[in-house]
Amino acid sequence: VGLVVAWLGDRFNRRNIIAVALALWSGMTALCGLATGFTSLFLARVGVGIGEAGGSPPSQSLISDYFPPEKRGTALSVFFLYIPLGFLVGYLVGGLVNEISNWRMAFYVVGLPGIALAVIVKLTVKEVPRGYSENKISQPNSASMLSTIKYFLTRRSLIHLPLAGAIYGIGAFGVSMWAPTFFMRVHEMPSGEVGIWMALAYGIGGSLGILSGGRLGDFLSKRFADVRWYTWIAVISILISMPLAIPVYLSGTPVVAFLFLFMSLFFSHMFLGPVLAMIQTMAGVNRRTQAAAFYLFLANLIAMSLGPLIIGMVSDHFHESLEALRYAILVLSIASALWAAIHFYLASKSLKEDLAAVKQT
Repeated sequence: VGLVVAWLGDRFNRRNIIAVALALWSGMTALCGLATGFTSLFLARVGVGIGEAGGSPPSQSLISDYFPPEKRGTALSVFFLYIPLGFLVGYLVGGLVNEISNWRMAFYVVGLPGIALAVIVKLTVKEVPRGYSENKISQPNSASMLSTIKYFLTRRSLIHLPLAGAIYGIGAFGVSMWAPTFFMRVHEMPSGEVGIWMALAYGIGGSLGILSGGRLGDFLSKRFADVRWYTWIAVISILISMPLAIPVYLSGTPVVAFLFLFMSLFFSHMFLGPVLAMIQTMAGVNRRTQAAAFYLFLANLIAMSLGPLIIGMVSDHFHESLEALRYAILVLSIASALWAAIHFYLASKSLKEDLAAVKQT
């Protein structure tokens, strides 16, 4: 659905698409609380996914028209705070509400406010012309998604960047879904306490990492007049995060584990702003929404599908052994991070050449 919405987003009012999408996924989140079984919960969750498909890609495109390339890393880093702050609210509210009331109430609490927020978006967000930030005012795009995919495939860096993000997400999504279970099983912590610790680690550590990465990308690329710093930051930060993840799952005390989780999440979130900013810049004025959707399509298809599933299958295979869960999370997160770092490095090899080709079009 994200690809279809992106096709619309490069042709019509992006603000309106975002508002409708926000209302849809918020309402479907609340409906999850009314589920009577697996099928109804599954269908409501599909509705959430359909709504979310219209959120990030048009937003990235709109922000890229607000801010020029040299400030885009910082701007998109601020935008991508929705990931760690979402985890903060989700873990904190979800864990506490589940402990105080029940899981159904948690869905109502986090879902219903979004419907009101959708109205605020419609009334306050300004739709600017495409290309506004670069003084390249352009009419809405008429290119097909197929032509956009071909556009990606003719530029090596645009092949490696989405692949890197998707591969990294295999471990990242797996960790985000299974880490609370790990701490509850291995360290015998209650859900409310786990929710608070996870909220702090993701909300503060992840937020600081995202903001630092975007700011560093803009600063270093300008300071050294080299856009490859946007990808080099991704490589360096991911490599630093890898050894920090080991004590998270091998430590015998939860305090030490959460301390290293905080540090690991700080560095592992740094790549988001610089990489997504570079994809928006390289997409050109008329393909920004579709470019963002193509990136998220790979992330959803590969990362969200495989990450949690692999860890769950390994845990089931070894009869939900605590050691199996521990090492499944650890090995998957490190292996996917290393693989992603290789693709980010390969993207840097042709980045200048590919960006020059974009500027000529």
